[in-house]
Amino acid sequence: MSLITRRHFIKSTALAGIAAPLVITSRTHAATTKEFRLGLITPAGHSWNRAAVAFGESLKKETDGRLSVTVFHSGQLGNESAMMQQLQSGALDMGWIQAAELGSRVSSVAAINAPYLVRSTASVAKLVRTPTALKLLDALPRETGTIGLGWGITGMRVVLATRDINSPDDLKGMKLRINPTPVYRDFYSMLGAAPTPIPTPAVFDAMTNGQVDGLEADIELSWNQRYDKIAKSLLPMNALFMPFAPLVSGRIWAGLDAKDKELIRAQVNQALVAQINDIVTTEAGLIDKLKQSSVHFKSMSGYDPQPVIRKFDEMWVAKAPAIPELRRIGAAV
Repeated sequence: MSLITRRHFIKSTALAGIAAPLVITSRTHAATTKEFRLGLITPAGHSWNRAAVAFGESLKKETDGRLSVTVFHSGQLGNESAMMQQLQSGALDMGWIQAAELGSRVSSVAAINAPYLVRSTASVAKLVRTPTALKLLDALPRETGTIGLGWGITGMRVVLATRDINSPDDLKGMKLRINPTPVYRDFYSMLGAAPTPIPTPAVFDAMTNGQVDGLEADIELSWNQRYDKIAKSLLPMNALFMPFAPLVSGRIWAGLDAKDKELIRAQVNQALVAQINDIVTTEAGLIDKLKQSSVHFKSMSGYDPQPVIRKFDEMWVAKAPAIPELRRIGAAV
């Protein structure tokens, strides 16, 4: 082989060695194209669902369509327990899951559902963004195989009753439809109610036919379902709220590169900030609508919650150690 031919061979081989990684990089990029399946139980018009859709649109825009999201609302993929199983197996990519479901599985997470952490929705918005509240999600990868990306919220929950009630003392003996999370069950049992879990779609008929005497829910759901049409009294409890956590399957998360993880976190956070602000700003208008309806909007003035707080904490602090710290933060926000 001549010197010129040998040099040409060496140069060509070197160029081929440089080009090869570029082809691999291109294939790797193509392989990261992903359509995430996201499940949640709320209906299409709910603020959680709107936030999930906004997250998907933003993620698609930021990646020029490389990453996208299909939202399955209204429990199309099953209830939250079923979706958690799908997240654990990797059959579902993402789920926006209530703290009730998470706290039922991991008792330490249930601290966020403890009663009287805060007294207003504006304070809820601040509490869920604190490091202490966010740290509760750290247990999820180990305990559930999922990654928690933050908290979204509902407003403070109220009780709507088919009879006249003026304070939590009047809940004694009531068959009360509740979210079946253990924290809510124990709290309302301490107040003397008979907690009765009923699926949300069946609540209206259950109250109409006397199967239950009332329900506890947030303002947004109460207005959207028009429970005021079958209730006589509405009592703001100023005690409970129900956050949700956007989750990613740990199996799916492990397959994402660092930049995509950072991008997903950022877009989820952006959607949560908007969702939380939306709840805080729109709740006052919904309260005005309820006050103008036929339901009697009551006041909690004069009620002392300290005895039930002490009783609750005696039962729950050992299982959910963050409760005292959340109470301290909640009193300051």
